[in-house]
Amino acid sequence: MPEEVLVSQETGDDAAVYLLPGGQALVQTVDFFTPIVDDPYDWGRVAAANAFSDVYAMGARPVLALNLVGWPVDDLPLELLVRVLEGGSAVAARAGVAVVGGHSITDVEPKYGMAVTGLGRPDRLVRNSTARRGDRLYLTKPLGLGIVATAIKQGLASGEQVQEAVELMAELNDLASQAMVEVGVDAATDVTGFGLLGHLHTMVAASGVSARVDAEAVPLLRGVLDLARRDVVPGGTRRNHRYLSEFVSWGGLERHEQMVLADAQTSGGLLIATIEGERLGAACDRLGIPLWEIGALEEGFPGKIQVTGSLAE
Repeated sequence: MPEEVLVSQETGDDAAVYLLPGGQALVQTVDFFTPIVDDPYDWGRVAAANAFSDVYAMGARPVLALNLVGWPVDDLPLELLVRVLEGGSAVAARAGVAVVGGHSITDVEPKYGMAVTGLGRPDRLVRNSTARRGDRLYLTKPLGLGIVATAIKQGLASGEQVQEAVELMAELNDLASQAMVEVGVDAATDVTGFGLLGHLHTMVAASGVSARVDAEAVPLLRGVLDLARRDVVPGGTRRNHRYLSEFVSWGGLERHEQMVLADAQTSGGLLIATIEGERLGAACDRLGIPLWEIGALEEGFPGKIQVTGSLAE
């Protein structure tokens, strides 16, 4: 691996990082998925915010994006695709990102996302592999997005749940990233497809520590526990749960509660490890974003997670 590659796939981090000749860090990532909401414009918004999130999680700033599209041209009108792209462009404009092109193919199932390039300072990059024993764990968005998305597909989500989930997924992680870079946190990752505990496992395994999570402190979207109790759970969440069984001690959590902690998120919040909790909280307050303390990192077998307490809505 060239020495200019500062972050690669070896640690399962959120994006790759390459050191440019001028001293800046080039950050690259890509993400796309099938529709998770009914409105095409909202799908575009969520997909863009989700793609940018990996750059924010590294403590960098997205600057360029390329659209990635798979579209069933014989089955869905191109007017719908236009709305998807408009949604993505609207979020990109809010983030100050230039959408400079892209690529599309004919596909049997619609897919949309972005390849994103960002810039950052090498000395201020935030990795997932540099957490330390004694760090506290903080989360910037509530859990349950995957479960609510499944409820939407099954016609079981209320109008309030749909609106709350869509707006949360379309919300950028830019201010949370700004706060953690300002404070100089030890490590971070964004909570997406592997769920809270899946991404936490990757972080602590790469950092050589273990974790404790206080389930009662974990924020949830309204109604998520009830949906999980009714087994309204996406397939990705079930796969996450099976994978985590080797690494997680669930304590007294019932199965539906375990599913929520393993829930596959789309455009979730940042999971941050730092000893500077007060400073991080003050920065988030100043920027007007929420922050929840949900656990701590401890000495123990790398990658292991102990869950205590029960989830509360």
